[in-house]
Amino acid sequence: MVVQTAGGLGMISAGAGYSYLNDKVDTDILLGYVPKKLAGSTLTLASAKLLYSPFTVRISDKWQVKPVSVGAYFSYTHGTLNDEERGQYTRDYYWWSSDTRYGPLAGGRVTYVRPAKTNGRPRTVSLYYDLSTNDLYLHSYLTNTKGLSVGQILVLGLGVKADF
Repeated sequence: MVVQTAGGLGMISAGAGYSYLNDKVDTDILLGYVPKKLAGSTLTLASAKLLYSPFTVRISDKWQVKPVSVGAYFSYTHGTLNDEERGQYTRDYYWWSSDTRYGPLAGGRVTYVRPAKTNGRPRTVSLYYDLSTNDLYLHSYLTNTKGLSVGQILVLGLGVKADF
């Protein structure tokens, strides 16, 4: 189970994930929400994240850290302004999608290991952060490096992930 705030996936988002390849790869599917008062219209986001964590540092029997995770995400937003108004703009007015974003992300995680289930698989609760950007922000930065800094195109997401 995953719950996240911000990070380009909604004011709040929640979903499910799966860890595999010896807990080095995580795939998460999330549904996010942004209220109308913050976005001009109510937004619903469906997102997928893929993260690779090459190593885990065990601090103790109960604590571990994944200091480096890299990956990518894809997000679709329903409810953007003018989303439903056909013919308002000519077909090539905007070259980018107003609904779809994708991009790289990097982050880390601190994990508390709870007692194992009867099948021997440990149960964990993690706090994590993701720094990400997206296709539109990257394009804006690369075509305007004097007007934008890297910090202006990064988005921070904070979350909790519980493995059962």
